[in-house]
Amino acid sequence: MSAQTTAASTVSATPDALLDALKQLLGDRLSTSAAVREQHGKDVSYHEGHPPDAVAFAQSTEEVQAIVQLCARHKTPIVPFGTGTSLEGHIAALKGGVCIDLSQMNAVLEVNDEDLDCRVQAGVTRKQLNEHLRDTGLFFPIDPGADASLGGMTATRASGTNAVRYGTMRENVLGLTVVTADGRIIKTGGRSRKSAAGYDLTRLFVGSEGTLGVITEVQLRLYGIPEAMSAAVCSFDSLEGAVNTVILTIQSGIPVARIELLDEVQMGAINAYSKLDYPAQPTLFFEFHGSEASVREQAETVGELAAELGGSGFTWSTLPEERSKLWQARHDAFWACKQLKPGAGGWPTDVCVPISRLAECILETKKDIEASNLLAPIVGHVGDGNFHLTYLIDPDDKDELKRASEANDRLVMRAIAMGGTCTGEHGIGYGKIPFLQAEHGDAVSLMRTIKQSFDPDNIMNPGKVLPA
Repeated sequence: MSAQTTAASTVSATPDALLDALKQLLGDRLSTSAAVREQHGKDVSYHEGHPPDAVAFAQSTEEVQAIVQLCARHKTPIVPFGTGTSLEGHIAALKGGVCIDLSQMNAVLEVNDEDLDCRVQAGVTRKQLNEHLRDTGLFFPIDPGADASLGGMTATRASGTNAVRYGTMRENVLGLTVVTADGRIIKTGGRSRKSAAGYDLTRLFVGSEGTLGVITEVQLRLYGIPEAMSAAVCSFDSLEGAVNTVILTIQSGIPVARIELLDEVQMGAINAYSKLDYPAQPTLFFEFHGSEASVREQAETVGELAAELGGSGFTWSTLPEERSKLWQARHDAFWACKQLKPGAGGWPTDVCVPISRLAECILETKKDIEASNLLAPIVGHVGDGNFHLTYLIDPDDKDELKRASEANDRLVMRAIAMGGTCTGEHGIGYGKIPFLQAEHGDAVSLMRTIKQSFDPDNIMNPGKVLPA
C-alpha cells in the first residue's frame, strides 16, 4: 500500500490552441518556463513532483472562471495552487495541464468587527490576515505552522496547533466562492452562524483538495484576542507520562488552547536548530488563553497534573517574546528534523485517533520505529489525538525507503483499527490514496459519484483523493 507507488506517470500535453487563448487572456501572467513549472509541481513533501504544462497567475474570480472555461472546452486538467506548502503531493500535475496560481488574489475584502467574521480572497495567507486584523482586537486562530494561503487551508481542511480549542478549517469557514469544473461561479454558505437551508455545500468543498472546484474567496469566523496568553513547557521521563498528561488534561475539561507533544528525538533536534536548552526528553508545549486569573489557574492545574505523571521543570510565561520563540521552534520542527540527517529526504505523515487510544497508538508506533531501525521524530497536536512522524530517508537507500513505507503502512492501519483516520490534517493528495478505501469502505464509491457529478471530465486536480 506504499504511498510512493501511487503517482500516475502519464502526462498529456496542453493543446497549443489553449495556451494561445490563455496567453491572450493573461499576457505575461501565463508562464511556460521550466523553472516556474517545476516550482508549481512539487510541494514540501517527499512525494515526487510533476510539473504542469503552464502556470496561470489569476487576479480575480472572473479570471479564474475564464481560465476554467477554456480548460473545460479542451478537457485539460486544472491544478489550483496557493503557496505549495502541502504534504501529500496535492499540487503535483500528474496528468499535466494548467496550474492556476492564486497568490496574486490576496486582498482582504471585508472585516465585520461586530459579527466576528471576514471575507478574503483565496491567496491571502494566515499571517497576512492576522497582520491586517492587528488593530481590530480580533484574530484568526487556525495555525498549521506554514504561512499557508487560506484558500489552500480550506481546500485541505487544515488545522494545526490551536485546533484543540478553536477547531479546524471545517468549523471556521462560513462560506465560499467557488468556480466549478463547468465554469460557473457559485457562492455557498454565508455570514449567518447557522442555516438549515439545503445541502451543506460549504463543507463539501472544505477538504476537497481542488478536485471539485477552485476556491477563490473564503468567509471566515474570527475571534477576540484573549486578555492574557501564557505558554508553558514540561519535560517527562517517559513518553507514556507525557501522553497521559494530555489525556487527563482534556478529560478534566481544562480549556487549553494548545498542547504539543515532542519526543526526545524531536526535542534534541529543536534544541540544536532553534538554539534552545530544554532536556532532550519527551516534552509538552502548552498555551493557555483567557483572563489573567483563568490563565494562571489553567497553568497551575496542568502543572499539578503533569507532576503526578512524571513531569518536571514545568515553567510558564506570559511574555510575548518567550511565547513567540517557543512556537517558532515548534513550527520549525520539520526543518530541525532534516538537520539530524543531512542530505536525507523528509517524509512527513500524520494520523489521528480517539484521545483514549492516543497513548497506545504513539507507544506502539515508537516501538515500530525502533524495530525498523528508522530515524523518525514524533511531534503532534495531541490535544485532539493528532500526531506526526517525519521519516528521514537516504534517497539512495532503497532498503531504507522500503522499511519506511512498510512502517508508514502499519502506522496508518494501526490508527484506523483504533477508530482513527489515515490523516488528521495533511489530507489525501496522491500520497494517501491507498488508505482511503481501508478507512471508508463503500463510502468511497459515493465520493466517486459526487466527483463525477461535479467534474464529469475529471479535469479538476485529477489523480488526487480518490482511487483510480
